[in-house]
Amino acid sequence: MEGQTNLKCRTVTHQVFPGIQILYHDFHSEVASLGQFVQNDKNCFEIIHCREGRMECDIENEFCYISPGDLLVVKRSCRNNKVYFPLKHYHGITVRIDIEKSPKCLSCFLKDVAVQPALIANRFCNRKPYFIARANPSFEHIYSELYTVPKEIQQGYFKVKILELMLFLSVFHNVDESDIRRIPPHQVKLAKEVCQYLTNHMDERVTIERVSDIFNTSPTNIKVAVKAVYGISFYSFTKAQKMESAAYMLEYSDKSVIEIAGEHGYDNGSKFASAFRSVKGVAPSEYRQINKKYI
Repeated sequence: MEGQTNLKCRTVTHQVFPGIQILYHDFHSEVASLGQFVQNDKNCFEIIHCREGRMECDIENEFCYISPGDLLVVKRSCRNNKVYFPLKHYHGITVRIDIEKSPKCLSCFLKDVAVQPALIANRFCNRKPYFIARANPSFEHIYSELYTVPKEIQQGYFKVKILELMLFLSVFHNVDESDIRRIPPHQVKLAKEVCQYLTNHMDERVTIERVSDIFNTSPTNIKVAVKAVYGISFYSFTKAQKMESAAYMLEYSDKSVIEIAGEHGYDNGSKFASAFRSVKGVAPSEYRQINKKYI
């Protein structure tokens, strides 16, 4: 097992089979790398699952986005090494497969499991360098168990689940129906500039009219750009952004809940608690008790 950790980005890597790794990501950051750079990555492809947050990938100068439950299959050489997290919060799993180093057929590990990594890569990334499947109950079943593996059985369980995932992909019927939503670069640029403005004014209540005046565009353009990049409405994004920032402070600082509320534009503790609960599912004090990092 290998790991790269700082306060905001944590990736733990497990070698499952020769040439096949599983990487667990826990990010509270806007930009990060999904594991270390891979030499000869033209032979690699990745199966990326988003559990929480949202991820933007730049794949041959096309922006694509995955949200909770989505699956991305991508040629590693076509993906920018750095990825962007619009909500500054991301949890997920990457299965990285080096076709040259991995077994040609995984049936040697389990009879009747005739899975060939090279055929899966060709199936999903032949005509285009990537494929996106939106949230699917079958994928969710496989991944939900990968997020809760007891340490005592990790290595063996990883092998079973990787085989299950690739077996399912080998018979997945919707390869020609990839849900690829290309976002024009000007919309991506506008949305990120709006995000930066909101980040710089986290302690204020900012309206969409104010933002549209500042960026000299219509509220509709702001709404469309934010929805395209962040997957939610302008006001939902504003609240989510503040609550993710507040959650990070609850985890990594000793500031009181009232102080944190004030730094995010709330002069009323109960309103802040209500907003926080609507995004994170628990009250701020309970969230801190569960997630507090002692550093």
